[in-house]
Amino acid sequence: MGVDITAVIVDWAALENIPVPERKRALIEAADPDDYDGSPEDGWAWLPPAPDSCPSWCARYEFGGTLGSFKPHFWAGEQWEAVRGRVPDDLRTALDTFLAGLFWTPPGSDSDTQDEDGTEPWYGALWVHCTPSDIPALAQAWSAVETQLEALREPFDTHAADPGKWIGTFEEFTMLLHGWAEVVEEARRRKWGLIGLPI
Repeated sequence: MGVDITAVIVDWAALENIPVPERKRALIEAADPDDYDGSPEDGWAWLPPAPDSCPSWCARYEFGGTLGSFKPHFWAGEQWEAVRGRVPDDLRTALDTFLAGLFWTPPGSDSDTQDEDGTEPWYGALWVHCTPSDIPALAQAWSAVETQLEALREPFDTHAADPGKWIGTFEEFTMLLHGWAEVVEEARRRKWGLIGLPI
């Protein structure tokens, strides 16, 4: 059985007004209302002003070609691992920053999400958790990456390409990156946070 991810940007002030024990449930209900029809296939499913069934404090993004699965994001991280040692230092640093803020775990990093008291924080089971203060650094990293993306083509094609598999081509890799960049930029513009829900 696979795992899913639903990316939403969130008005953090509205989120913080929800009692902590209720936040995850409120986010899931906001991101997946009962009458949501699952369209469009890619891009913003809604942005405020939202349809009546969708809250005005969050917006949902659909990654094209992923069917809502987390697998493409995981494999994009694996493909990055295969090529990151073969790209210029400045590009590697920028893309490391961008991906580590979203779905990639840098080598040797500690993935423990426990609070100081040893309990899991309310956001511990989420795929992505970026407060509004986290977003500008991601947007800045993307700005540095975007102008150099073509430099990734040759190392990707040589060391990571596996057509027919998840994120098996350079075009699939960059399409996913552009999707995340669109999410980050909209969150930055609104001064909102970003959350990846396991739905």
